[in-house]
Amino acid sequence: MVRSLWTAASGMIGQQASIDTISNNLANVNTPGFKKVRADFEDLIYQTVRIAGTPATEDTVVPSPIQMGSGVKLAATQRQFLQGALQNTENNSDIAIQGDGFFRTMTYDGTYAYTRDGSFKIDSNGQFVTSDGYKLMPELVLPQGFIPDTLSIAQDGRVTVKVPGQDDPIQVGQLELYRFPNPVGLSSIGENLFKVSNASGDPIAGRPGFDGMGKTIHKFLEMSNVSVVREMVNMIVAQRAYEFNSKAIQTSDNMLGTATNLKR
Repeated sequence: MVRSLWTAASGMIGQQASIDTISNNLANVNTPGFKKVRADFEDLIYQTVRIAGTPATEDTVVPSPIQMGSGVKLAATQRQFLQGALQNTENNSDIAIQGDGFFRTMTYDGTYAYTRDGSFKIDSNGQFVTSDGYKLMPELVLPQGFIPDTLSIAQDGRVTVKVPGQDDPIQVGQLELYRFPNPVGLSSIGENLFKVSNASGDPIAGRPGFDGMGKTIHKFLEMSNVSVVREMVNMIVAQRAYEFNSKAIQTSDNMLGTATNLKR
């Protein structure tokens, strides 16, 4: 009887983790470049009361075992790198990635981080930075006195602008994208950033539109790939599963109460 209490309790804890994951997805439904997370579960260890193949008689064996499960646990939270919808912003410093790849930024401690969020800003030095001031790498610095409306970023990452006194645009930089053998293994550090881990593998640099890299789309942003409808359905399923497990605990408690009241 006590086993069922703890088994159902593990189910409630697991469904709470599922609700936590869904809540984070819904909270970031409008976060540029956000990738939804899925909670994966696995069953816990089993107590084997009888092993399959145990001799039953002189000529027969037991065809199936007796194993009692002990519940569920959270096995992984897997980020799903599906393409998000592209939104036209008409902002000169916005860049979306259509396809595979990440932008590389340099954080304040001098290490690299990677992001799908292309909502860059242009600082006082004419340099492309993230909303938190992290530099886009390789560095992209616009010349002094450039004409803002002439800034253009091609699908292959070439950045051109016009400067006073010249009729033709000049190329001022070349964007690079980075992909990973296992992007699911990247470590999320917040601020729409990921860092390399042993599971993700080393970054592979490439020019946008070549060698399997995605294209850079100027004046667009990749929005979150969270589907509100799917998340709401998942929330209903998790809520009902939570209720079922709580009912199992109540039933076990009632059975224990019945056993306690046998002798009065």
